[in-house]
Parts: sequence; C-alpha cells; structure tokens
Amino acid sequence: MNRVAPLIVFGCFLALAVLPTVASAAITDPVKLDSGLISGTTGTSPDVRVYKGIPYAAPPVGDLRWRAPQPVPHWEGVRAADKFGSRCMQAMGGSEDCLYVNVWTAAASPSAGLPVIVWSHPGGYTQGNGENNGEPLTKKGVILVAYNYRLGPFGFFAHPELTKESGHNASGNQAMMDMVAVLQWVKTNIAAFGGDPNKVTIAGDSAGAAMDGVLTGSPMGKGLFKRAISESGAWMGLNMSIMPTLASGERSGMQLQTALGASSLAELRKKPAADIQAMGRGTPMVVDGYVIPEDLSLTFADGRQNQVDVLIGSNKDEGTFFDRFTTAAQFITQSKQTWGDLADQYLKLYPASSEAEGHASSLATFRDTLGWHQRTWARLQEKMSNDKKLNLHVYIYYFTHDPTPNAANSRGATHGAEASYVFNTPGRTWTDADKALGDQVSSYWANFAIKGDPNGPGLPVWPEFHASSTNQPFVLGEKVDVQPDAARLSLFDARYTTLKGRIGK
Repeated sequence: MNRVAPLIVFGCFLALAVLPTVASAAITDPVKLDSGLISGTTGTSPDVRVYKGIPYAAPPVGDLRWRAPQPVPHWEGVRAADKFGSRCMQAMGGSEDCLYVNVWTAAASPSAGLPVIVWSHPGGYTQGNGENNGEPLTKKGVILVAYNYRLGPFGFFAHPELTKESGHNASGNQAMMDMVAVLQWVKTNIAAFGGDPNKVTIAGDSAGAAMDGVLTGSPMGKGLFKRAISESGAWMGLNMSIMPTLASGERSGMQLQTALGASSLAELRKKPAADIQAMGRGTPMVVDGYVIPEDLSLTFADGRQNQVDVLIGSNKDEGTFFDRFTTAAQFITQSKQTWGDLADQYLKLYPASSEAEGHASSLATFRDTLGWHQRTWARLQEKMSNDKKLNLHVYIYYFTHDPTPNAANSRGATHGAEASYVFNTPGRTWTDADKALGDQVSSYWANFAIKGDPNGPGLPVWPEFHASSTNQPFVLGEKVDVQPDAARLSLFDARYTTLKGRIGK
C-alpha cells in the first residue's frame, strides 16, 4: 500500500483553500415566516445567526399520527427559536412532536441570495436528529438547514386503512414526506434568512444519503432542489436490493397492530407512542405508488430521475462500522445463498479459506457494495444528462482518511468518518492534517452547493466523473489502492442485472 503522509497531501490547504468571505451578518430579528415571527441567537462567531426549533409542520400526534405533514398553525407574537426542538421517537427517548428545522446563516442581508444546504441526518432510519453545528459551513458562503424527520414505526409505517384514507392509495414513507415538507418550507421561507430558494442542495450521510437518492428519483422532489450530495448511501440504501413493496409494508403494519392488540388504525392511533416504539421498526422506503412510484432502480435505469447535479461517494473502511462476520463457514454459506450462480466467481474475488480471510472478505464486500452503488448512480446520472442533452455535473469521491490512526480500536475510514470533515467540526483534538482535510472537504462541499462544481482556488483539481474515461473516484485523504477493480464491479453489475429482473415478480 502506497501511503502518502497526510501533511504532504493536505498541509498547504489551510492557507490556500480560500473562498469568498461572508460579510458581517445583518439578519435582524424578528424574522418573518409564513407561520409567524421568530427570533434567534448569535452563534459562536458574532456574524452568524442561529435559529433552532422552528416547526415546519404541525405535530404529527393523535389523529395526525402517520399522516402526511400538515401546515403549521400560525402563532402570535415572536417565537423564540433559541433551542432545539424535541428529537423524534427513538430508542433513547424523544417525542412525536418533533418536526422542527434549524437554520445557520451568515447572510449580510435578507437579499443576499446565498445557496442553501439541507442536511438529512444519518441513523439507520431509527435514530438521530438535526442538531448539527452549521457555523463552519456558513463561513464558506452557504446557509445550512438541518431538520428532524419521523423515525422507525412512526416514519415508515404502512397499513391498509392508512392506504385507503391517504387520498393517494399509498402509505408508508412518512419520513420522505417530512423531507419534502422541509424543502417546501425552505422554498417559502429561506429568503427571510438571506437564502436563495432556487439554489438548494440536499445533502446527507448514510440513511440521510439514501433519502437523497430516493428524492432524486421521486417525482415529489421535482423543482425543490438543484443538487444532491450523498455520503455513503443511495436509493437502495447501503446494500444492493429490490425495494420493498407496499403490500409487504402493509403486512408489517398489520403485524404491529396485532402485536399491540389493536383492531383498527383508529385504535393504533390511540396507543402510547412508547408502546409503538417498543414493538416496531417500520419498513423503510416502500414502493407506495406515490412518493416512490416504482422501484427506483427502474427509474434511474430509464433516466426518469430528477435532473440535478450530484456529488456522491463512499469510504475506504465502510464495513468496519457494520462488522457482522461470524465464521468463514457461515460466510461461505451466506455467499452462496446471496450470489447464487455467481457464487463461485464471487468467492474467488472474496475468498474465505481461513477465518481471517473470510473476515477481510466480509468487510471488503460491504465496502465494495457501497462503492459500486455510488458509481452506478454517478454513471446513470451522467447517462441521463448525455441522453437528454443536459449540462449536469457529476462528481464522485473515495474517502480514505483514518480519524484515529494511532488508536488501538481504530476502525479506519469507517462509515460516517467523513462527516466531521464535511462540517469542519472536530469531535476531538485534530492534528494539522485533520484541520487541513476539514478545510478542504468543507470547501469542496460548499463550492458544489454554490456553483455545482467543488473546485476552487487553492484546492487540488477534482475531475468531473465520466464513465467512458478511466478516471477513478477522487481520493479525499491518503492515496491508497483499495478501490474495487473492474472484475469486482463487473460481478456486482451481473448480480444487479439479475435482481432488476425480479422486480415486480
């Protein structure tokens, strides 16, 4: 492995990665929204204003449980937006009254017209929140919006009665409808914070990245965003799979109803939230015919996704975050079940002749699946752009930096390792190399939101992705040669072709 010292790779960027500075903030309170007036707080820097806990939809409680987001009731007076709203229901607590959005802005005036990044948090659809620190990104010329969305059995609940009452013959995907509601809120209100409602980039990590992929494929996303950034996730989630059907989601909903001893949807709506949280996880991303009209693999293959620029990628050690390896024998058995006629070819590329070799192959499989998925999205987005004679921009990265290289329990550039560098917010004492990387990555992300191109003064040139060329994903970190080669990518393509043939059968 040819490893280049991080300081050599990044050391010059602290001084050179210069972006246009944002003038002292002149956003004055109260800020007028469509639902009422709010006041915020000053950030750590005096030129940043922060607005927390702004409701973007009515509390989805009582009869509104599991319904599409409803309009926020108007309030009188000035609402203090100085603390985060409740987190959505999850294993560690939370509340159903959780549909809140947070805004960080360093706009010089309401007419500044700054680009906006809307962040969807990670957490496997079952945990997490929008309590990020957006200040460093605001210094790079963007406004950050982060929000909560319904989780688990509250955010991904399908049920036959809910399907009938919906008006769209659909149910499930409440979290995706929350995301759409946030983007509609941004379209209506972000100008009051100095943002441009027509220059919105959706961004997310893991589950949030998958939500970006789904909305890129969904007709409900049309016109709500201009660009998408997905970190380690796409429309199939983190794996290669067929999307679940509405029927399968409804079966899970009925199972939850039976488990809770309810006889109807109305009774389920009266059950304590804690009881529902304890009993179910929900069925994420069902093909409901409304938010997700069809399996999105068909949508992307046919070039019917939304026409947006994309910046997407994955990490070198993704699998260490989800290390479920048991034994080499079990790995071989599962591989034969998963890969079928391709199993022999797969096991040649991912062998398991010993426990150590099987463990390494298990980790490499997860890493390469995500890498393949991101490249597939990049290839199909570029193909749509070419076929329709559009001018879309596609960038793909491969994050390789280990945040804790000297730690005994280091997991390398694991799943989610890039996030603190994207936000340029150290969660520990950063080295000079970490600081340089944080400045570099956050600059790339901000530049992409600003102009659809991550490149800028003082930054190493990030080539645009073209499937017809031999260019590899752009490395963010140390140069390492561990990306999936042509044989592995071809194998994943073959399995994907087989899976697509099973859609609807």
